[in-house]
Amino acid sequence: MTDIIGAVSRRLNIPQNQVAATVALLDEGATVPFIARYRKERTGSLDELAVRNIETTLAQVRELEKRKEFVRNAIAEAGALTPQLEKSLAEADSMTAVDDLYAPYKPKRRTRAEAARELGLEPLAKMIMSGKAGRLAAAAGRFAGKKSVESTDAALAGASDIIAEWASESIRLRNIVRRTMHRTAEIAVTGLKDKAAELASSPFSDYADFRRPLRRCASHQYLALRRAEREGLVKVKFEVPDTDRLLDSLDDAFIPRTAPNESADFISAAVEDAYKRLLRPSIENEIAAEMKAEADATAIDIFSGNLRQLLMAPPLRGRRVLAIDPGYRTGCKVVVLDAQGNLLDDSVIYPTAPKNDTAGARATIDRLICKHALEVVAIGNGTASRETESFVRATGLIDAARIFVVSESGASVYSASDLARKEFPDKDVTVRGAVSIGRRLIDPLAELVKIDPKAIGVGQYQHDVDQAKLKDALDYTVMSCVNTVGVDLNTASAQLLSYISGIGPALAANIVKYRAENGDFRTRTELKKVPRLGDKAFELAAGFLRIPGGKNPLDNTAIHPESYPLVKDLARTLGLSESELLENKALTAEIKGVELTPTMVDIIAELRKPGRDPRLEDASAAFVPEVESFEQLAEGMVLTGLVNNITAFGAFVDLGIHENGLVHISELSNKRVNSVAEVLKLGQKVTVRVISIDRERKRISLSMKNV
Repeated sequence: MTDIIGAVSRRLNIPQNQVAATVALLDEGATVPFIARYRKERTGSLDELAVRNIETTLAQVRELEKRKEFVRNAIAEAGALTPQLEKSLAEADSMTAVDDLYAPYKPKRRTRAEAARELGLEPLAKMIMSGKAGRLAAAAGRFAGKKSVESTDAALAGASDIIAEWASESIRLRNIVRRTMHRTAEIAVTGLKDKAAELASSPFSDYADFRRPLRRCASHQYLALRRAEREGLVKVKFEVPDTDRLLDSLDDAFIPRTAPNESADFISAAVEDAYKRLLRPSIENEIAAEMKAEADATAIDIFSGNLRQLLMAPPLRGRRVLAIDPGYRTGCKVVVLDAQGNLLDDSVIYPTAPKNDTAGARATIDRLICKHALEVVAIGNGTASRETESFVRATGLIDAARIFVVSESGASVYSASDLARKEFPDKDVTVRGAVSIGRRLIDPLAELVKIDPKAIGVGQYQHDVDQAKLKDALDYTVMSCVNTVGVDLNTASAQLLSYISGIGPALAANIVKYRAENGDFRTRTELKKVPRLGDKAFELAAGFLRIPGGKNPLDNTAIHPESYPLVKDLARTLGLSESELLENKALTAEIKGVELTPTMVDIIAELRKPGRDPRLEDASAAFVPEVESFEQLAEGMVLTGLVNNITAFGAFVDLGIHENGLVHISELSNKRVNSVAEVLKLGQKVTVRVISIDRERKRISLSMKNV
């Protein structure tokens, strides 16, 4: 354990005592949000990012240790484990280093070298490498005619195969090839002749003649190249500019200095064969895997960041909503939701082509607004969104500043789910989809947790990355957001509760069932009556669950029940009751006679704003598009838009038409920008200038410079 703690500490540059404390808590079953929020004294106040990094790095280090143990045992069983090899294994700090050590002992499929060994030619290969072979023809002649070795040339060919395999397993040679390829290799693309037309009309047309040094190939470019190759449009290869120089380096590192010229030339030829046939393909695969892993990590980080922004978008609480799922032929589905998101009414209107029944649609909306005292409108951003929004604005029935266009990504996934069918068994998928759109405006977090995060679609190449790592990252992001905000124990859905620290789907279902059978929870401690919810789950979950209007006002704060005695002591020190303490708006940090531990600092901050929502109080101002169609665009035009996706290479901006515009990372600012997320966030209103329009492919290039 000490070595593992040390390895995690070194990788993250976090003191060992803090790592050890965090690892102990994780091994006890504590979650990242719980550790970061309620165990600051033990961890030295590590924030959630640091705790999460320890959790993920710990898993990587333990996986490495498992691999080392497997390799150690395999080599020992082969009778080849030496003290030096054991020391090298112990010091290996990556899977690559471990696999390099294992390579000579790893069971192999039948290779040319193995076939040569079976013919008894390994002694000849050793003689040549030691420089004791003398004249090669004479040395090889002693092996000719034995065990099906037909000739001297056959003996030498077999010896060459064995030497080539030794060269390919040499850690020194492998590292030379690695370093050279990382430093000088280029990634080059060749378009396939019979696919030229298809490539030209595909999203990958810009990559037809792509060539770039490996070290400068961006993550999104590499993922795009892999997809284009997988779709059979291009051929991707690595090229090393100065192969002769690399081969000279390999010879210098491998050929014994005492080898006679004839033997040296023979070994050099074997090394070249090893490089072309074994070393280079192996290292290329290794580097490709590394680049894929790095590209995946970047794409997953971007997806997670975008998802966090969506989930942490400000709720529009306390408003009754008219939600519209736009459409053409089948009409626009309209639903009415109360301030809690409950469905009150639904209808269908046909303000767009082909019916263009604007009069009937206006009458329906007018009736619903008057009947239900509706305050805001949420319109999905899918098909017919622009036309529907223009129609609603033109009616004048509701203030334009209260009309919001809402992303409907994933709404169809929810509407067809078992959850939606159970919630609205007598409604079709279109009504359920409109409900989801409206609820996203009321509380994005509570609604979006019902949908597989991958279905929300706010990333790049999400289907090309490691799906297990993507799921883990997105699930963690949802859990982090839910616990950062906290949930109302008496109104939260089972889906929302399942993301609370220590709960999970089974306990969430038990909580909802208990609530249905026994009525609202009055205290947090009542949670212990829920079947299968034990002390550990209560400890991990209680601080993130809120009970507005409960018996104990502290139950509606982020203060953990274990800290209630501290609040009582604080109130006594200040000469106040606990309820007075919660209502004391003048409470400051200048409190005498109280030890300001990290937990106490958090308690005081919570007492100042009990039950505060870390999300903003009000939603962003409504976005009013300035153009109605792609055809209206012109270069030089300055427009307002909303950022609706962030990638490694830029941001996509909704201009109020069907096609999104792209602000490339180089067009974000006159200053150098390392990350799009440093400058923009999802939903942000931006002013952009149209710098180019590809009318054939309907691509819009935008700039935020000097606008």
